[in-house]
Formats: sequence, structure tokens, C-alpha cells
Amino acid sequence: MRVAFYAPMKSPNHPVPSGDRLMARLLIRALELAGHQVEVVSEFRTHAATPEAAAALEPAISAELARLRAKWQGLPRPDLWFCYHPYYKSPDPFGPVISAAFAIPYVTAEASYAAKRDRTGWAARQKRVGEAIMQAAVNIGFTERDRAGLSAAFPQARLAAFKPFIDPALFEVVAPAPDPSRLMTVAMMRAGDKMESYAMLAKALRLLENRPWTLAIIGDGPMRREVEALFGRFPGRIEWLGEQGEPEIAGLLARGGIYVWPGCGEAYGLAYLEAQAAGLPVVAQQTAGVPAVVEAGVTGLLTPEGDVVAYAGAIAALLGDQQKRDAMGQAARRFVLEERSLATAARALDEILRNSARTGVR
Repeated sequence: MRVAFYAPMKSPNHPVPSGDRLMARLLIRALELAGHQVEVVSEFRTHAATPEAAAALEPAISAELARLRAKWQGLPRPDLWFCYHPYYKSPDPFGPVISAAFAIPYVTAEASYAAKRDRTGWAARQKRVGEAIMQAAVNIGFTERDRAGLSAAFPQARLAAFKPFIDPALFEVVAPAPDPSRLMTVAMMRAGDKMESYAMLAKALRLLENRPWTLAIIGDGPMRREVEALFGRFPGRIEWLGEQGEPEIAGLLARGGIYVWPGCGEAYGLAYLEAQAAGLPVVAQQTAGVPAVVEAGVTGLLTPEGDVVAYAGAIAALLGDQQKRDAMGQAARRFVLEERSLATAARALDEILRNSARTGVR
């Protein structure tokens, strides 16, 4: 099929790395691996920080919609419109209109809807998201939390389950050489959930100061100084590796012992899958979408949300039990390479899309 791909929050071609950009790119690769022809049909970013900023985008949105309408008047039209991650701050104002105009199926992936946002000035954008969800031939959910949320808000919406994945190629060629006491984390340094996780990790490590460990942090960002301050009481134990390329991350993770990242507010976290592909067990919280990418008790330990003592205890448990750490690390690598690979995802996604294409336009 010819697939029109659109990511309203962040284009897969955006210069700033993030989990959103990575997943958009992975979805395109999965679609192409399944034999589909994919075109990123718009670079327009509908993301707005405030309702006022959202309203200011409307004239430009109208112009982009007109461009897209004209684009396919004289060209072969796509067979399907695929929208990745529409939500109240970044709805898709183009796909539903184009899909209806040209009688093609509309599909969402990782759509989310929160009725409480209607009371905070976002009702107009929420309405746009809700209408798109109901119009969609299928809404692909990556986590049980997302699926349950859409089902509760829109009982008649068509839903399909799909598991988060990565391309494990870089990890398959790297042989794990773990240092059991070397903790690893990979995360951008920015305000919000990321800083909350960094703060929780620092608090947990204070409870483990008498244990033999080091922490290697891969990442950078606008709050680098604040993150450094959080870990300032651990001189000589923190390795600041900065931003790294994908091959370098694979090699660095393979030399770690345990992947530690609390995961405050994580949609799911592709970094967890990357760490597991490198053979690292994970210590995270049982919160948000994290259980969709870590098998609790098998590939890692998940602790109650906000419980710093429990989180520190889980790290200590793996630091003190190399046999358990090794078994979990091996299970983690098998889990990703066999169940969460690009090839596996391509087959699953292809089946969902072909079923939705047969269903037709809603």
C-alpha cells in the first residue's frame, strides 16, 4: 500500500532526538519492511504548549490542509493515512479530512485522550482528537493503559494492540561484557518527567552509598547543570558520557551491569528495550507504560510508584545477587531479540493495517 505518514507532535525528520522521533522512524521502517511505500506527507508541527498558542496555529493549519488537498488532485492518492501519536497538544487536523475527501482508511497509532483536559482550555483540540479516533478504521495502542483509556472514552472505537519494539541490529552484533557493579542510564536532561526520574534515582543512590557501584549516564540537554547537581554528592562514581550515537550507545550498554531509570510518566520507554537488548536487567517503577516493555520479575524489577526505598532496595538486590542479575540479563536479551524486534513488529503491523484497509473508511 501507499501509506501517507504523519506525526503531528514531531516529524521523523526533526533534528532533535527523542523517543517520539525514534518511534516514528521505527514505524516507517516497519511499514517499509512489510513492503509498503511510505511518504512523510507533512512536516507541519501542530504541537502547542498553551491553548492560546494552539489557536494561533489555525491559519497555518488551514493553509497546509489546502496544500495537501491540492497535492493529490492530480497524483495517485495514498491507500491509507497513518497518524502517529495524536493527542490534545498535537492533534491531526489533516488526516481525517483528507481520508474522508479521498475515501481512504484513516489509522492512528498511540493516540491518547484525556477528558480532564476539556476543563483546562483544550476542549476544541480534544474534540478534534476524539473525532479522529472515532473516524479511524483502527486505533493502534502500544500499552494496555492506552487501550483502556481509549476504550473507556470511546467504547465504539476500533482498537488493536501492538507492542513497542526496536531495531535490535546494533545490539545483535555486540557481545555483552557486563560489569556487575556498573549502573547505566540513558535519558535526555530536560524539565518534567525526565528531571523527576533523575531526582528519584539520585535519592535512591543516596541510600546505597555504602555499596560498590558506579553510574554511567548517557544523555545531555538544557538541564545538564541541574542533573549534575543532583549527583554532586557522589564524586568519582558518576561517568558523564553525554549525547552518543546509536552504535556507541549499544556498545556502552553492553558493558554495563544494571539499567536504572525510574521512568516517571514514561509512555513506555524505548531505552528500556535497548538496554535489555544489550543484556541488562532493568530496575524501574511499575508505572505508566513501563510494564509494556519490561517483564516484571523476568527481565527486570518493577517497584511501586514513588517508593524511593523500594526502588533502592531493588537496585541493591541485583547488585548483591550476580546469579539473578545474569539470569535476568540473559532473559532480557532474549525477550527483545525474539519478541520485540523490527521484523516481528513489521509482521504484526502489516496484519493490522491490511485488516483495517479491508474494513474501509468509517
